[in-house]
Amino acid sequence: MKKLMGLFVIMILAVGVLAACGESKDDNAGDKKTLVMATSADYAPFEYIESDKSDEIIGFDVDLANAIAGKLGYEVEVKDMDFGGLIQSLKSGQADFVLAGMTPTEKRKKNVDFSDIYYTAQHMVISKKESGIATVENLEGKTVGVQLGSIQEGKAEEINETVAITVENRNRIPELIQELKAGRFDAIIIEDTVAKGYLDKEADLTSFTISDDPEEAGSAIAFPKDSDLTEKFNQELQKMKENGELQELIVKWFGGEN
Repeated sequence: MKKLMGLFVIMILAVGVLAACGESKDDNAGDKKTLVMATSADYAPFEYIESDKSDEIIGFDVDLANAIAGKLGYEVEVKDMDFGGLIQSLKSGQADFVLAGMTPTEKRKKNVDFSDIYYTAQHMVISKKESGIATVENLEGKTVGVQLGSIQEGKAEEINETVAITVENRNRIPELIQELKAGRFDAIIIEDTVAKGYLDKEADLTSFTISDDPEEAGSAIAFPKDSDLTEKFNQELQKMKENGELQELIVKWFGGEN
């Protein structure tokens, strides 16, 4: 009888433990307090690493992500990867959102959802001063470098429809600069805000801007299709636009107006 009572008590305890485990798992489900932000940390001042100071990824996009996520009660874990893999990181569930100076093109919208525009910039063509390249027409017959998967890659292909150029891509912006300086590229196309940092350092480079389709201009935050974060981020982004917080970040990282 004592043995039977003992077994009965053990069974009750075991059931209690299993129930507690199940309850804990259910309580934690959907209670995610850290969001994974995917980015390509080669795009100063949007996202980059000051390797001489630390391995931390900093920049305008990182500050914006922390500000919005913080207001929603989340912390942010930043993952660095090649720009061309960012959309896939959302589709595969590796990231909760992408902040990387990404333009919400119609092609990208087929795969992910986007927030409202948070910053607008222009395309910039950079070449060596002695190249004689000052207009899009001067690019004819030239080799033009762009970042793989970027909006500038699409812009270069668009230019190629009217002005014959050879388009080559690389994964990272510094690679484009190196190829240009080494003479393997005649010109490169990157965003003007990012280009400014390189032009300030490289006295032998020159540049000009080219216009873009206004419907495909600007940077937005990307999310997996039908993510409930899209509307939540949009609401906080709108508040930051209205109360001046977004402008404060723009001044901090770009030194002026959007």
